[in-house]
This record gives sequence, C-alpha cells and structure tokens, in this order.
Amino acid sequence: MSGIIAPAPIRKSIRVDTAPARAFEAFTAGMARWWIKTRSINPTKSPIKDVIIEPRAGGRWFERGEDGSECQWGKVLAWEPPAEQRGGRLLLAWQIDGQFRFDPALVTEIEIRFIPIESGTRVELEHRQLERLGEKSADIHQLFDSDCGWSALLESFAKATA
Repeated sequence: MSGIIAPAPIRKSIRVDTAPARAFEAFTAGMARWWIKTRSINPTKSPIKDVIIEPRAGGRWFERGEDGSECQWGKVLAWEPPAEQRGGRLLLAWQIDGQFRFDPALVTEIEIRFIPIESGTRVELEHRQLERLGEKSADIHQLFDSDCGWSALLESFAKATA
C-alpha cells in the first residue's frame, strides 16, 4: 500500500429525540428497520431480510437475505451500551473491501457514540482506517462521505427512531 495517502476519517452526526439507551437499541437490535435495503453485498442477490449485530464483543455483524443466506459484514470490537446518564459506544470492524465483498483479513473501524443531550441523543459516527482499502480507499471515502453514504443511513436511522 505504499504511496496511498490515508484519507481523513469520515465523521457524521445526527440528533435523535430519544434516550441514549433506546437509540443504542434501535441502532443495534433494530438495524433492519433503518438500513437502506439496497445497501446489500449478498452475493446471492437475495433482498435483505435482516441486519444482525450480535450483542457482544466478538459478535458477528451480517445481513440475512430473504432466502436465508447470510453475508458477513464484520464483527463487534466493543459493545458498551449506555447506562443511566452515561452515553454508550459501539465499535464495529467493517470487513468489506473496495469491491464490496467480505474480506476477513481486512478491518476498517466504525465507531458510533451515543451521547446524552438535553432532549435526546447525539449519535456520532466515525469510519476510519479507510487507507486499508488500498487503491480503492479514495473512491470509497468519497462514496461514504457523500450525501448518499453514511449521512443517508444516519438520516434513515433518525426517521426510524422518531
């Protein structure tokens, strides 16, 4: 990967009108309700039926198609649900390469923080280490940083929690 300039981490945030614990639950256990269905990498091309994050460090993160097929996206690196007045944190390994295929040897990180604010939660997302995607890193960074990337997914999440 010599000669590849590390792109800056992608940072996005959104405010939701719900408590951090509820926002964390909606983000993790309810991902299929807000994940944009066309954002599938399932090689069988079966439409997304569910998006699952197993609730523990080391848990899998994957999509399940309507045909029952499963396609791994990554794994849970840190699982820290909010408690009382404290915010929460989720750290995911995104193990999808520049051709949108699962690669168990690849890890870019997505950190999501659930921060209590006066009337709800600020959800902050950072996707980092995109330089690990090699020659595709700039293209993927541009895609994920665009209005149809992480911003669109967070807006869909906010609508689902309203």
